[in-house]
Amino acid sequence: MTFLELVNKRHSERAYIENAEIDKNIFLKCLEAARLAPSACNSQPWRFIIVDNLEIKNQIAQTTTTAFLPLNHFTKQASAIVVVVNEGSNLSASVGNVVKDKDFSVMDIGIAVEHFCLQAVEEGLGTCILGWFDEKKIKQILEIPKNKRVELLITLGYPKNDKEKTRRKRKDLEQIYSYNKY
Repeated sequence: MTFLELVNKRHSERAYIENAEIDKNIFLKCLEAARLAPSACNSQPWRFIIVDNLEIKNQIAQTTTTAFLPLNHFTKQASAIVVVVNEGSNLSASVGNVVKDKDFSVMDIGIAVEHFCLQAVEEGLGTCILGWFDEKKIKQILEIPKNKRVELLITLGYPKNDKEKTRRKRKDLEQIYSYNKY
């Protein structure tokens, strides 16, 4: 498949074959794709925690929904939840963070996460990147140090429906770019 076909195939999966086992080699391929992602000053500020133990995975899944906002119930169906921890930038990137008033580590993690997700699609898996979760509870469950930040979760599993998804409407190409000026 071409790169554009791969990108077009990737979408936020919200229906999985419940708790279908994923071969450890597939996790390793996805992690390798993430590891190869570029980062500011080569800081590689990420750590991926693969949660595939059913009991722990369901505890993490429970942190993605609340009584007030009953979102993300599909997370319990996923075979695994990948917890993405911000390890912080190295010294060079940290100086850049201050000078440019930007947190490059968050951008770097976004790139690595997308590499992970694209490799997952190549392996026949579905993913959904989540930012809505109870970080404090996840840190307790997984014994993540208090000075670390959980930036994202990725649900991972085999899609329940094998047929092609209807793509969400995207802006027309002409709406997203210009040459030489705004």
